[in-house]
Amino acid sequence: MSIKDIICSTVCPADSARTKHARRKESRPGELLEAALDLFVAKGFAATRVEEVAAKAGVSKGTLFLYFKSKEELFEAVVRETIGNQINQGIAEIESFEGPTTDMLKFAMFAWWERVGNTKASGISKLVMSEANNFPAMANFYQDTVVKPGRLLIRAILQRGVDRGEFRTLNMDYAVFSVIAPVMFLTMWKHSWGACSMDTPIDPKSYLDSQADIIVNGILAHSQLSYSNSQYSNSHSI
Repeated sequence: MSIKDIICSTVCPADSARTKHARRKESRPGELLEAALDLFVAKGFAATRVEEVAAKAGVSKGTLFLYFKSKEELFEAVVRETIGNQINQGIAEIESFEGPTTDMLKFAMFAWWERVGNTKASGISKLVMSEANNFPAMANFYQDTVVKPGRLLIRAILQRGVDRGEFRTLNMDYAVFSVIAPVMFLTMWKHSWGACSMDTPIDPKSYLDSQADIIVNGILAHSQLSYSNSQYSNSHSI
């Protein structure tokens, strides 16, 4: 089973005003999603009102409801557009990746940061974590749309490495968190301490380079780390 399985050209002058209006109408969903993303990240889900989203997008509340029936539906559309689509793109790229699995794993970590973690969309992760208890349906949607597909993608990458003899045998249910954790930490740092003036700021590239190196060297087949642990156990046996 593949990773993919897993988881009018000429306008008459007389029609120009009408065409402009049609284009504006076609762009409204995107404008509404952009406005919603800004407000969700800045204020949270509970505090954001649809009236504010509509005003920020320059439309009436009634116009917003023509495209999205509720705030919950609006939120789901934001998640699909900003994060879900990135996961789908990642699946397609990983599917066609021909290099070693170590490079594939590093690519996945950096791609997630560049396309989600280092964008406004990363604030959605913090929002879900902070408001999940009050909005379980929202949390469940995020799990199904982002967390589960992302976890399956990472698992597929790790399994590829094991199947090719590049990685040692892993407990896949938990090994995936070794990849997820450092990226999520960086995302949460950005929206907490990273937003403050810090004496020792984190450079994302250097951080991810270091984390990827630790992970890769910890799961390589016949790694020196495994050998060192064995030596330690033997020298301290009773």
